[in-house]
Amino acid sequence: MRYSLNILAGKGKYLVILVLLVFAFFSCLAFIKADGNDFDMARKEVLLRKIGHELLLQAGDSTSRVLPVQKIADNEYQIRFENDFTFRPDSLMSITQRLLANDPSASDYVVNVLACAKPTVFYAFAISKNKSNNIVACGKRRQPTACYVVNIKFKPGVYASNKGYLLGGLPLLAFVGFIFFRSVKPRKALPKHQPQDLFTLGRMLFNVQQKQLTIHNNCIELTGTETRLLLIFALAPNQIIARNRLQKEIWEDEGVIVGRSLDMFISKLRKKMELEPLVNIVVIRGKGYRLEVGEDLS
Repeated sequence: MRYSLNILAGKGKYLVILVLLVFAFFSCLAFIKADGNDFDMARKEVLLRKIGHELLLQAGDSTSRVLPVQKIADNEYQIRFENDFTFRPDSLMSITQRLLANDPSASDYVVNVLACAKPTVFYAFAISKNKSNNIVACGKRRQPTACYVVNIKFKPGVYASNKGYLLGGLPLLAFVGFIFFRSVKPRKALPKHQPQDLFTLGRMLFNVQQKQLTIHNNCIELTGTETRLLLIFALAPNQIIARNRLQKEIWEDEGVIVGRSLDMFISKLRKKMELEPLVNIVVIRGKGYRLEVGEDLS
């Protein structure tokens, strides 16, 4: 629960940025998908008109026109003809399979040949990517000359081009997610099982878990950042601690390091420890800081 509150309170801006990026990604994907669908639909209509054209040629008609293809339902199209014609069902099936073989969205479809005057199905067959599921009737009998329309219904599915765009965008989304979750790591908590929760620095008592200093019976409260900062010094008294190490360990999880923040917190700690002259944080120019702890000779 504490972890969740920290994320919501301290990392809200990162969450908003991630949501906006995800929204932008899927918005772009929607536009790409729409454009892809328009292109595939136009390509499919060309293939369907070519089916009609070759069907007329098989019937010996090289002058009649194939009328504009109509989309009559989702994933279903109708090929119409200017004049009456005759056809052999096996020729229709051969032409259709050959021309649709290279269309990635046309692996499964059903073809119905209907009379123009009334919705009577003169011939039908179904083609599947799994050939054992094909449904093909006897098709060698030439059908009488009449007005026909050819309806082709495709199995719904995601176009391969859209899959490519989607899969291509996933690494970007994964990278954004990685950056986000790296940036919203919980702030480093004070060690719960520190070998030493109490430090005696000069005549000052430093209680890590309670975030408190006791100096001459005076209790001084510390903030979380001040406690983490003093803990680093307390674990290595009278040793030089590099400035970049302090910045990294204290502010890395914030996502942004402000150079003057360290100086500000050092100044606050000095002020809170000023009642204990044996303890002081000094600047080692060009190197960092050192917590100087003198001996109590009293």
